[in-house]
Amino acid sequence: MLNTKDIMETITMIQEENLDVRTITMGISLMDCADSGLSRSCDKVYDKICRRAEHLVETGVALEKKYGIPIVNKRISVTPISLLAGVSGGDPVQYALTLDRAAKACGVNFIGGFSALVQKGFAPGDEALIRAIPEALAATDLVCSSVNVGSTKAGINMDAVRLMGRQVKAAAELTRDRQCIGAAKLVVFCNAVEDNPFMAGAFHGITEADTVVSVGVSGPGVVRAVLSKMPKDAPLDEVAETIKKTAFKITRVGQLVGTEAAETLGARFGIVDLSLAPTPAIGDSVAHILEEIGLDMCGAHGTTAALAMLNDAVKKGGVMASSSVGGLSGAFIPVSEDAGMIDAARAGVLSIEKLEAMTAVCSVGLDMIVIPGDTTPEVISAIIADEAAIGMVNSKTTAVRVIPAIGLKEGEELNFGGLLGYGPVMPLRKESPAVMIGRGGRIPAPLQSLKN
Repeated sequence: MLNTKDIMETITMIQEENLDVRTITMGISLMDCADSGLSRSCDKVYDKICRRAEHLVETGVALEKKYGIPIVNKRISVTPISLLAGVSGGDPVQYALTLDRAAKACGVNFIGGFSALVQKGFAPGDEALIRAIPEALAATDLVCSSVNVGSTKAGINMDAVRLMGRQVKAAAELTRDRQCIGAAKLVVFCNAVEDNPFMAGAFHGITEADTVVSVGVSGPGVVRAVLSKMPKDAPLDEVAETIKKTAFKITRVGQLVGTEAAETLGARFGIVDLSLAPTPAIGDSVAHILEEIGLDMCGAHGTTAALAMLNDAVKKGGVMASSSVGGLSGAFIPVSEDAGMIDAARAGVLSIEKLEAMTAVCSVGLDMIVIPGDTTPEVISAIIADEAAIGMVNSKTTAVRVIPAIGLKEGEELNFGGLLGYGPVMPLRKESPAVMIGRGGRIPAPLQSLKN
């Protein structure tokens, strides 16, 4: 039973501490839309998305009004489009244009799934889709793309890594008149999960049900506010316990909204993804949580340990609150979307090397990092390979979303607006990895893959 204290606490979380449901994401299987004719396949894709997601936005708005909980985004994810492209052939950009049209018809914020899973090699449709990514992202507004290049079971497809370095650079160049937004809608994964509701990496896994509704809940401001009330000499195990209890409360909000949304939409309820996803808004920062734990600034020595504790406590609290916790659940560290990380990057305290170390203990990887516009594709590929290696060896999801700021240099800034935020161009190592990247081939799966 709810009491007055619980109700007032929740109201405070929403009104003063930025608690929100970051997204309701409807996953839609397009397997029955495959067709040997490209135009027929695209027609089936459009019709099914519009039929399934017709009431998604209005359902989200109704739940906002009913419970007074902000639902910031309504999104759609679909089956990796490379699977359809492998059947139909033709130009995969036509699928991207269809997805964009369907997303606009449904009124959602983004649609994810212009994707390929190539961790062990290229199947029909995979390479064609990857080569189409820059044009597809430049020609659309709402389409997001992802490519999985590695896994603990398969190793790392270095041919795909080499190609993705070029495609990330090309996506930025084709959208240089729009703050290089193309690269901000493109994620390169290792160990990608099939039930991720967060963009830009969401796709609807082939093992999922036909239509699934999942939610992503976010509450960095809530966690920070709770920690700010603790004594500065409180032991770290007490800090962890406080974070865990707070994560429990946040997850219950997601469970409530997700269950009712799925029932209303006639879909299966998927998962609650409790990922502390920050925004540029003051007070809604993962970096500020780490500073509340006891760091002068995010990026200082001790940051990785503090983040490991935060991530673990968030997961433990979430698991206790719902039997359907999934996705990426943890703490996100997207630089341009986090006010505290933006400040730390500007001050030179937070480096890309420190960020890489942090990704070993949190969700999900090197995310929304602005890099110099003259960065070579080989360097981008090497960044992808480094991050994929962390994911592969540690059996966790890692990813890279870097934005080459075409025409800008270290210290200048890109501004995407909205939740994507803004960020300074961060320096990279100058030495070239071109020979290694040029080798291609595959990095074999580690010993950890032999689990059967």
